Amino acid sequence: MVPKVNLAPSPVALAFPHIQWDPLGSLRLTAQESALLRMAETNPIEYTLADSRDASMYARVLLKLLAEAVAAGAGTGEVSRVTEACSEEQALDALDHDPLGVATHYAITKLYDILNMLISGTGVTISSVFYVGKEGILVDQWKALLRMLNKSAKGDVWAQSGASLCLELILLTAFPSLKNANFTKDEKGQTVKRIARPTSYASAVEPLEALTAWIVSQLKMSSSSSCVGYSVAVAIPAMTALMNCTESRLLFAASGGIKFLARHLRLGGKRQALQKDKNKKTSTTGPGAASASVQQLYELTFCLWCMTYELNGSASVRHDFSKDGQAVAALVDLVSIAPREKVMRVALAALRNLAVCTFKENPGPASMPTIDGHTFLTEMLACGLLKAIDHIKERQCTDPDMLLDIQVLHKLLLENYKEMSRWEVYKNEVESGHLMWGNVHTEAFFKENAKMLEGKDSDFSLLKILISLCVSKDDDVAAIACYDIGEFVRHYPNGRVIAKRLGAKEVVMPLIEHENVEVQRQALQCVSKLMVQHWQFVKTQ
Repeated sequence: MVPKVNLAPSPVALAFPHIQWDPLGSLRLTAQESALLRMAETNPIEYTLADSRDASMYARVLLKLLAEAVAAGAGTGEVSRVTEACSEEQALDALDHDPLGVATHYAITKLYDILNMLISGTGVTISSVFYVGKEGILVDQWKALLRMLNKSAKGDVWAQSGASLCLELILLTAFPSLKNANFTKDEKGQTVKRIARPTSYASAVEPLEALTAWIVSQLKMSSSSSCVGYSVAVAIPAMTALMNCTESRLLFAASGGIKFLARHLRLGGKRQALQKDKNKKTSTTGPGAASASVQQLYELTFCLWCMTYELNGSASVRHDFSKDGQAVAALVDLVSIAPREKVMRVALAALRNLAVCTFKENPGPASMPTIDGHTFLTEMLACGLLKAIDHIKERQCTDPDMLLDIQVLHKLLLENYKEMSRWEVYKNEVESGHLMWGNVHTEAFFKENAKMLEGKDSDFSLLKILISLCVSKDDDVAAIACYDIGEFVRHYPNGRVIAKRLGAKEVVMPLIEHENVEVQRQALQCVSKLMVQHWQFVKTQ
């Protein structure tokens, strides 16, 4: 399912041929280990990896090199602050000032090359190099890669990204669900089965849990702070590789990954929409940072799509996807703003999987609410997916996969919509926070349904949500919330007193000076309805 994950070249790669190992005493390399590194530089990598003993020795020297460099302080020096590819002169300067940083990049680059060669080769395998003994226990040296990740948040971004990806590729070979995937192509292009050493999944569980926790922590940081681009970018290669099999996807979900991934996508979608509006106003369409952020959105959406393949088999995954409605809202936002066709394609595929999922395979414990495709379709309607799909259909999409997803979603959404009353449509819309002008935001609707805002427990929970939505960063949502509160005040007995008691006046009043004209207008009318007892006479005059 998941394509090969590439690691960008090290920014100081041009310095690698100039590394002198003997003077680097802090790495504590033996004469034999230094000689092995030099020999590997002079021979093709295929030659070094042709024999499993040579390959194992080379890999362990690289892991030792990384461990010693990190222990000596690598990862926080000058090289850690280099983000763009260096010229040879700049790379040599970095080698002079931060040799351990360059050595760290060298070790990770070579480990990544080894892993890629072993994945695509026909002889020596990852399991025969990184797992030992009859039971196939993971070598202890893997901890060097984890130490690189545990550097501070201001550590070496490239090194952390590379170390996390290498560790994930090493662990993947032990996963039971991938045991039957050990096939490759021979020189004639024929599919052949590779004989691999047995591997112990139990020995890979601890590092997998540590790596997953690190990935989720990067998502958590990026979705709750201003350094959004940095911390999530460092984790994307490993997270994408993590999506390769059921075991790692379930562990990612259990670690809270779905929530933070959806939250980050939601923030990214909003930023993309703002950038799109800005480009329209300034008539600019250049690539630059926008293209980079679109690529990041695509990679994150791809990961969320992969997670939807666990919906049928896991009640907790279904629950995580429905929690706070963040996942559906994020995907619908991406379909609506359409940053690029590839992002839209993956978002639609994920939404389709959500729409058709079922609880029959794994209903979950009786205490957990039943969640299936109907639940997610209701959320999609509240977020305005039906309208977004109608817009896509007008654009005459030609991609066959997208067309099929659109047809399936459109049919299911219409069927679900017909089963819902106007009040249910309104309730779901308010609870989702996605307010859009339509026939549920009219005088006629509130004349008929104002009393429904009481709620089953007479706690006016929907009215409280409307009051909170008045300060939404989305101007349309804020304007509609002001309108709805004003209409509730008009049509509910003693509505003015209730709305004031819940703090509506204090929230809406400052919006009279809002920079958006429509928000100003709706806020002014709402405050007037809150202040004037017989609003209908004012309206007539």
